[in-house]
Amino acid sequence: MNKTVLVSGGAGFIGSHVTVELSQKGYEVIIADNMSNCDETNYRGVCAILGRELPFIRMDFCDRKAVEELFSTHRIDAVIHFAAFKAVGESVEEPLKYYSNNLESFINVLGAARAHGSGVLFSSSATVYGEPDELPVTEKSPRQSATSPYGNTKQMCEDLLRDSVKAYKGLKGIALRYFNPIGAHPSALIGELPRGVPNNLVPFITQTAIGKRECLSIFGDDYPTPDGTCQRDYIDIVDLAKAHVAAVDRILEGRMKEDYEIFNVGTGRPVSVMELVKAFEKVNNLKLNYRIAPRRAGDVTAIWADPSLAEKELGWKAERSVEQTLAAAWAWEKHLAGKD
Repeated sequence: MNKTVLVSGGAGFIGSHVTVELSQKGYEVIIADNMSNCDETNYRGVCAILGRELPFIRMDFCDRKAVEELFSTHRIDAVIHFAAFKAVGESVEEPLKYYSNNLESFINVLGAARAHGSGVLFSSSATVYGEPDELPVTEKSPRQSATSPYGNTKQMCEDLLRDSVKAYKGLKGIALRYFNPIGAHPSALIGELPRGVPNNLVPFITQTAIGKRECLSIFGDDYPTPDGTCQRDYIDIVDLAKAHVAAVDRILEGRMKEDYEIFNVGTGRPVSVMELVKAFEKVNNLKLNYRIAPRRAGDVTAIWADPSLAEKELGWKAERSVEQTLAAAWAWEKHLAGKD
């Protein structure tokens, strides 16, 4: 029998792309999501790409009984946990919402994984590095004080996974610290679909380009970077999804060197916000209406990865160019608008 992977938050942006890559690798995938930050668009897109329906369970991972029932009903070899709130700015404004949801849901997943012998893959983030002292950051770079409650929940969930693996014999886990996922599937059938005003840069770019938003705000042009805008490590969503498959393979094939492991998932190349905007304009032959806005709470100046450990241990590295990624993001936005 094929191994079964549970993808919590599997109807969202990252979860949907990971589901496609896992399925194409031969894994059986169960999607579970409470749909608090998405609709069925990506789930339907996943089924269209794969040419079949996948099991979908609508549930809240903060409901411990529901999580236990899910693990008891299905044989789950590994779980990838995406079910968390993820907007940096909102977390600053509503910290209790973020702490209660992001911590409780993961505690429930860990408890069920421990009881049922499931491997755990946690969706962590470069936000755990805070404002780094040295760049690029490696897995051994110190975690700084988080600049947002969102980043703090990622640090705390890493600690939950580390401590649980240490305490409970047989439990194994990997935390993937990924940087800035952007883009869409090359089919244009799944992609980033935020509710309301986007918190992330690329959907704001594409929604401005399509006419859904009047103007793109660039938060700050006075940072100590070459062009004054923040620098990030933008990674293609399909590349990111393939890193998850490599990590699940590592867990289930018994190739982990430690029971708890951490890997950076990025390109290793810094790109500024302004550079990304200009690249989008060039590759899609468009002009964007944008303005410089005040700095945004919780944003760090610059961060990018040293991804060499993931290449060495997972056999994974980013392959798609920024240009390919931004073309895919625009194709997805046009598909949503019925203009493809």
